[in-house]
Amino acid sequence: MKIFTTALLLQLLLALGACSVAPLKERSAEVSLPQEDILQTRLGQIAQVYGQEHPGFSGVYALNNPLDAFAARIFMARAAEKTLDVQYYIWRKDLTGTMLLHELYQAAERGVRVRLLLDDLGITDMDDWLAMLDSHANIEVRLFNPFPSRKMRMLGFITDFSRVNRRMHNKSFTVDQSVTIAGGRNVGDEYFAATDEVLFADLDVMAVGPAATEASEDFDKYWASQSSYPVDQLFQQKSSILSLQVEVDKILAQPESAQYATALRQTSFAQRMLAKELSMDWVNTRLVSDDPAKGLGPVDKSGLMIYSLESMIGQSIGKLDLVSSYFVPTDAGVEVFSAMAAKGTQIRILTNALEATDVAAVHSGYAKHRKALLKSGIELYEMKIQAPAGDDGVSGFGYGFGSGSGSFGSSGSSLHAKTFSVNGKQVYIGSFNFDPRSAELNTESGFVIDSRAMAEAVDEMFIERVPHTAYQVKLDEKGNLYWLEQGDPPVIYHHDPGTTWFKRAMVKFLSWLPIEWLL
Repeated sequence: MKIFTTALLLQLLLALGACSVAPLKERSAEVSLPQEDILQTRLGQIAQVYGQEHPGFSGVYALNNPLDAFAARIFMARAAEKTLDVQYYIWRKDLTGTMLLHELYQAAERGVRVRLLLDDLGITDMDDWLAMLDSHANIEVRLFNPFPSRKMRMLGFITDFSRVNRRMHNKSFTVDQSVTIAGGRNVGDEYFAATDEVLFADLDVMAVGPAATEASEDFDKYWASQSSYPVDQLFQQKSSILSLQVEVDKILAQPESAQYATALRQTSFAQRMLAKELSMDWVNTRLVSDDPAKGLGPVDKSGLMIYSLESMIGQSIGKLDLVSSYFVPTDAGVEVFSAMAAKGTQIRILTNALEATDVAAVHSGYAKHRKALLKSGIELYEMKIQAPAGDDGVSGFGYGFGSGSGSFGSSGSSLHAKTFSVNGKQVYIGSFNFDPRSAELNTESGFVIDSRAMAEAVDEMFIERVPHTAYQVKLDEKGNLYWLEQGDPPVIYHHDPGTTWFKRAMVKFLSWLPIEWLL
């Protein structure tokens, strides 16, 4: 027994000693294509015409419905002629993830250059497929901050914590450097209403013009960063292109897949695209993004997205509507919000209720600040686990935050959008959560859009829809929390609705631990 224990300990020590990522070797130095090449594409020519009609402005279109959001990505992949630059935090090996990977492969077969950049934490059981795709002459795949070991990936949090704790949370899908989709959605069935499980209520924006050019340039920065490793330096191909096609055929042959494909063809986005009736809002749109060096360690404040946001929005804020799925204000954030409220700023915040969140630890970082925020006069709303469907098939949030039931129905919805509106004239749509992780650890990106129409839609959402699809958190005369659910009659809860005492106790316990900086 003693010999066995010693051998096991020795083996573990050897594994720990080997768990550091190999030095980054020489990589291809691919960058965005010259403008003259892009103008040879249909999308490039369309963008040029739009640019002449709306000089200096970008065309933006909100993808609130999850089916529309997936249909848009399929349309764009099929329209690509020169380049596809794709960057995501999570990519699932499920129906939508497989379909979209197949579209990237089909584009490469047509001669399109495909660059796929994924965060290594957000992929599961995909090494073979990624290596297989990377073997295609027109596809290169890179992983951001890869784990030292492919077999014992989580061991990296022990051996290389300071690096692997920093993740790439950005999401973008850019075609021919002319059209881009950015926002809060990752790639997976729960983001695109392709499952009967809990869906994520989320928001993307499609942009044409200068915004797409900025997204393409930003992708180049991440692609060339010291955190982006070509997969052929990490693992080798074990399967063939044929296995991908077999898997795709198997998935598409299932009745659920045919049902989903039919639903995609019937989306308003697909119908408007085919009829050439897609109407965009032509406004000033600016990309905000972290310096990708943030993936290696702390960077100067000038390289942090949160400071770029502050400079773009300005100091004079009379009204702030904030939607954040993972809201952890910290003591410093509470102080800032309270100071704003004291100066007369109207602040409304929507986040997940405990029953709806998928990360209870993050909720613990928010829950302990609720009383302080409410005492400052800030309105707090917490989204229910299951919101009633509206006429358009989305979850009552209408513009911007739909988690439509799709073709399968769903068991509920959880808020995943990250957006805010300022003074009724500007909105931010992107990947940034108001939490320490987004601010200091993960890389983030998004668009600041000067659109009164979008800002007014957020305001309307808080007035018309949020009271019916979320609990309002309030303080009674004794300073105790209670949750108000609108109805006939209204219902009052004196603890987090829809939760067990054990879950509430666990969140309370987590709130005592010094882990807020990790959330």
